[in-house]
Amino acid sequence: METLSSLFERIRACRLCEAQLPLGPRPVIRGSEQSRLLIVGQAPGARVHASGIPWDDASGERLRDWMGLDKARFYDESRIAIMPMGLCYPGRGRSGDLPPRPECAPLWHHQVLALMPRIELTLLVGQYAQQHYLGAAFRGTLTETVRHWRDITPAILPLPHPSPRNTLWLRKNPWFEEQLLPLLRDRVDQLLAT
Repeated sequence: METLSSLFERIRACRLCEAQLPLGPRPVIRGSEQSRLLIVGQAPGARVHASGIPWDDASGERLRDWMGLDKARFYDESRIAIMPMGLCYPGRGRSGDLPPRPECAPLWHHQVLALMPRIELTLLVGQYAQQHYLGAAFRGTLTETVRHWRDITPAILPLPHPSPRNTLWLRKNPWFEEQLLPLLRDRVDQLLAT
């Protein structure tokens, strides 16, 4: 039977969409069999591609703030797993990074999840993760999906992307910081305390 460590080795050696990646492949993923919280984001940005550390950018700073975590706790793989929809940097488009490569999630996610049986809370960060994992529970837009977070299983929380580009979204949707963030911080504290 394959271990998570050996699966991660196979993932990090993946070259499936090498020709479509402007900076080449560098799959970014982390976690352990003991991880209790899973963050499913979009895809690494250029800075994360360079460092190999997920959420190693301004978006990561905001996400850690939302969760009430410092870097040490956030990067504790024994507690938190991080798996983007697209594991490599997809390149830039006219209005930001391109969408995640579509090959990654169908190829790797189910294999990874099968080896992380202790996950109790999954954060779906951004529309791509929400569409993939929520199916019919996805409400057509990120805003409506996040707004109806109470209708989704307690094991999943949909979040907007924490990019600085989404500051306007946060201003237009104050309920997110008033209602969902306190719950997020409580859930994270409970999971990481045990």
